[in-house]
Amino acid sequence: MSLFNDTKLAFADKSTQQLEKAKWMFTMIQYPAVTNAGIKALNFTVQNNFPFVENLVRNTLFEQFCGGVTREQSMQVVKKMFKHHIGSIFDYAIEGKEDEATFDHTFQETKENIKFAEGNPAIPFVVFKPTGFGRLDLYAQVQSGNELTSSEKAEWEKVVGRYEEACRFAYEKNVILMVDAEESWIQTAVDNLVNRMMAKYNQEKPIVWNTIQMYRTGRIEYLKEDLERARENHYFLGYKFVRGAYMEKERLRAQEMRYPDPIQPSKQAADDNYNAAIGFVMEHLDRISAFFGTHNERSTELIMDKMREKGLENDSRKIYFGQLYGMSDNITYTLGEQKYNTCKYLPYGPVKDVVPYLTRRAQENTSVAGQTGRELALLKKEIERRRNLR
Repeated sequence: MSLFNDTKLAFADKSTQQLEKAKWMFTMIQYPAVTNAGIKALNFTVQNNFPFVENLVRNTLFEQFCGGVTREQSMQVVKKMFKHHIGSIFDYAIEGKEDEATFDHTFQETKENIKFAEGNPAIPFVVFKPTGFGRLDLYAQVQSGNELTSSEKAEWEKVVGRYEEACRFAYEKNVILMVDAEESWIQTAVDNLVNRMMAKYNQEKPIVWNTIQMYRTGRIEYLKEDLERARENHYFLGYKFVRGAYMEKERLRAQEMRYPDPIQPSKQAADDNYNAAIGFVMEHLDRISAFFGTHNERSTELIMDKMREKGLENDSRKIYFGQLYGMSDNITYTLGEQKYNTCKYLPYGPVKDVVPYLTRRAQENTSVAGQTGRELALLKKEIERRRNLR
């Protein structure tokens, strides 16, 4: 029997109306054809400024997966969840824009989030997405080793400067700063930059954390190399572990450009790789702290078991758990009740600007085997439980 079946606990903060709306939405999301058609229509209406669309999105996808338009507005959600021992990770979820003004704004938002999180146990992490600080194609140029033009060099210096200042500010404020993962063809450029920041700011404890996508091949080998570097240079490592989010795009690009597929050959192989990372962390707790971002109940229980084996308290600062806001509340709220360090990724931003993030979430739900069905089953179970109480 699963530890994570208590729907009364899982949906304690949700009204029946919200549950009904979520049930309808996940029902739609489980059909890829419907989801893709809906996303195309949504993107078209947003690009053409149809007046009714913002309210429609706000009352459906946005309400389910985002904390609010601003961080201040999102604090209502933060406070509500923290009563259940659940932290929040502010994520300024603007995607798909590539102008310097947007990069500067995202950078400033990240700094404001760090300031906001200082000394606040309800916000244990701040996160930013690498493509929020610079162009994807620029990272790709840097990773490929191609010679940059003078304007590209100046642009890259700005990207590096944003990382440097954000990490320094996090260090000064004693706030953990996580850097999200990206596509494999820019991830090495990101890793190299994050490693430089780790070596500089993690001398006393892990302040800068990288993200490792375990659905990729070669990640355990990368972790071993990273650990060796950290030991040699006397700094600490912080990692967020996820399975990954770009599988179809990665496979297609590898096929088109005729290079080895960087993704594990099967779901089982990805799960095994993720669980191997859990084992790796638990053997190197002297140097590594970890945040396990997972919606997988078996992996979550495995981490809990390993913590007990190692004699770690539930709230050991070495281990954190996390899920996306709007998903897997059965896992998050159960962990929170048992006083594990658990968090929700809490995206926020102007409704129209977070549409690319929201559509990506919807598409990911259609491609993750069983995830949408699991959400639906839990929602139906809780709605039925509440009906029976009347």
